[in-house]
Amino acid sequence: MKKQKGNLFVRDTVGDKIILTINFIALCLFLIIIAYPLLFVISASFSAGTATMSLSLIPKRFSLAGYEAVLQYKDIWMGYRNSLFYMVCGTALCLAMTVLMAYPLSRSDFAGRKVIMLLAMVTMYFSGGLIPTFLVVQKLGLLNTRWALLLPGCLSVYNMIVMRTYFKTSIPGELLESAQLDGCGNIRYMFSILLPLSGPILAVIGLFYAVGIWNAYFDAMVYVSTRRSYYPLSLFLREILILNTTDIDQLDISTLMALEERRNVMKYAVIVVSSLPVMIIYPFVQRFFVKGVMIGAVKG
Repeated sequence: MKKQKGNLFVRDTVGDKIILTINFIALCLFLIIIAYPLLFVISASFSAGTATMSLSLIPKRFSLAGYEAVLQYKDIWMGYRNSLFYMVCGTALCLAMTVLMAYPLSRSDFAGRKVIMLLAMVTMYFSGGLIPTFLVVQKLGLLNTRWALLLPGCLSVYNMIVMRTYFKTSIPGELLESAQLDGCGNIRYMFSILLPLSGPILAVIGLFYAVGIWNAYFDAMVYVSTRRSYYPLSLFLREILILNTTDIDQLDISTLMALEERRNVMKYAVIVVSSLPVMIIYPFVQRFFVKGVMIGAVKG
């Protein structure tokens, strides 16, 4: 392989070719490790009975029985609606809180920013635990409300640090100086200049928050356990799998095998149903993803 350097072409050395070959093989292995389980789950969800036990990537004995069993569950659509609400509103709230904390901490003229950063980083390693958090939610009157699933985790310190780094390294300080000369205040600068230039990091952090909220189920089990109408999709899918378990002592072998095959098919269908919205969203933010996650990789 030849690399162009100015008007000259530089031929790769033997060492370069070895490194490129190793990188190519490693990337292919990573692709197989990541893609194979995903393709297998999709294939198995469209298979029937014992066909799910094979490791084929092509559906055998094509069947929609798994999806029919999942979608016949009457509360599945309520769970979808709740999860979409939590994901959209929660992501918007998390982004707002993250921006409002990351922007001041990215300003070198903000007094006390080092102390605030230190206190924020402490929470990454030490937390109050489940019981104190539950008592706080209860005392605030948030128990069995939708706010109990939105407010307690509305800020990730890690995501805040990533966004702060982007504001500090990718947005030129001269923009703020020019805006201040024209009489622009801090709030207007943030909304009119800073945020429009921060599309990549907003898309990446928003994706992180959205995926985390969509997959969350434990908070709902703790905080809205008595309000079934507030359950996210993940809890309803969990119920589907649990409701399809039966006492094996009361069944003969043939019935037990049929139920086990049904559970296997439903298990894969549940995975696909729960992952579908995230797989639909990702292609739209993929072009921002690489740029966003590489923040801080290059200095100078």
